[in-house]
Amino acid sequence: MKTIARDSINRSPSAIWKSVSGYQVWRRIGVIGGLVSAALFLAPTTARALPSFARQMNMQCTDCHTEFPILTQYGRQFKLTGYTLDTNPAQLPPIAVMVMPSFTHTQAAQAGGAAPGFGNNNNWAVSQVSLFYAGRLFGPFAEDIFGKEGAVIANKFGIFNQTTYDGVAKDWSWDNTELRFADTGTVGEQDVIYGVYANNNPTMQDPWNSTPAWGYPFSGSKLAPGPAAGTLIDGAVAQQVGGVGAYAMVASKYYFDVGGYQTLGAHLQKNLGIDPAGETQISGLAPYWRFAVDQMVTDGRLEFGTFGMAADTYPGRDKSAGKDRIVDFGLDSQYQVSHGVHDFTGLLSYVYERQTWNASEALGLADNATDTLRNLKLTGSYLYDKTYGATVQYFRMDGSSDAALYAGSATGSPTSDGFVLQASFLPLNKHGGPSVWPRSNVKLSLQYTIYNHFDGGRTNYDGAGANAKNNNTLYFEAWMAF
Repeated sequence: MKTIARDSINRSPSAIWKSVSGYQVWRRIGVIGGLVSAALFLAPTTARALPSFARQMNMQCTDCHTEFPILTQYGRQFKLTGYTLDTNPAQLPPIAVMVMPSFTHTQAAQAGGAAPGFGNNNNWAVSQVSLFYAGRLFGPFAEDIFGKEGAVIANKFGIFNQTTYDGVAKDWSWDNTELRFADTGTVGEQDVIYGVYANNNPTMQDPWNSTPAWGYPFSGSKLAPGPAAGTLIDGAVAQQVGGVGAYAMVASKYYFDVGGYQTLGAHLQKNLGIDPAGETQISGLAPYWRFAVDQMVTDGRLEFGTFGMAADTYPGRDKSAGKDRIVDFGLDSQYQVSHGVHDFTGLLSYVYERQTWNASEALGLADNATDTLRNLKLTGSYLYDKTYGATVQYFRMDGSSDAALYAGSATGSPTSDGFVLQASFLPLNKHGGPSVWPRSNVKLSLQYTIYNHFDGGRTNYDGAGANAKNNNTLYFEAWMAF
């Protein structure tokens, strides 16, 4: 693992205050940060592998990633320090662009078309185009704005902001967005990286790829059927909420994170490109927690942890019948090892969700007073020579049968399971792109999703009365970042 440069983030505040007014520095940061935040949250707007990060670090993508967006140990350190580390960075603003053209084939054609404006099968699309402002909040310009000493504080603020055009839905919206302040210190004789954050997707802040926001599959077709059931913490409220929290990594081993999330107002969501109609609305503040242990085991790093969130909710934003209660409890693990040209990452994610339908049962949206969901993902990813990748995942969602809750299933069951197989080619991963806009990257991937069960049905019968394997999907994608 590379040594983190700490000279700039360990300066004592007293040394700074001797040469510049602390009040003026923080006041400037507050004003400019407020303007930046306002622009981000009022403009129509997933941490991915971004050339802006690589340019800031003046490093290749492979220093922070295996097959992107899987983070290495150094990449996790970069994220923990709030996207703010640099090593002789390029004097470019922290801007990046991502384009993802794709092709989707499902085993059976979808009557009426896969989506408005698309055919029944064999669809080409530009799945998404994303614009990023990601890295140090003030880019390479902090010293110009605040002076040399003031920049020491300003450069502890980092940002990840993604604005996305959905080529299937044909609209713009904000995507994963996070603002951080990070610093280092000591507790006793142990080094500590600590910080605070504000973001719009629970688990986005997590440094491992075994929690939902950055878990595999990292991308997939928007023109293929997908299972109806899903846990609250696994993207169900992404971009609909705003949350704040604090975290610490102690002795490079123990990770703590606590936060809370609340649903954003309907008017604000519409301004951000999100349609709030029918969404699950969090009442008050939903607490989020995370604890993990990370350490060397043989030649690799092993992480094991727990995470979760508890929320009182209004179904479909309907407050007329009281509140539901949803509690998610997750377990996760990641093992990562590298030997020469070989990189392997193993991932485990399990979420158990308990649902108490006080409001939904009264509104006729659920038959049972309580239900459960269980979501398991087992993933193995291998990368050869930083160029050729192969990934296999087994996934399973199951839980209580509830005919009203899963009205699209003839069996009333949420059960779906199967495999995702993917082969990838990363021709620029080791060397980056052209000198005029360095560290550009591309990943060409072929992904095949196989269903054993789909929405309660078996391989020869899905919950809607058709063959479950009809939903099997072949998906080709070019993930281009520059």
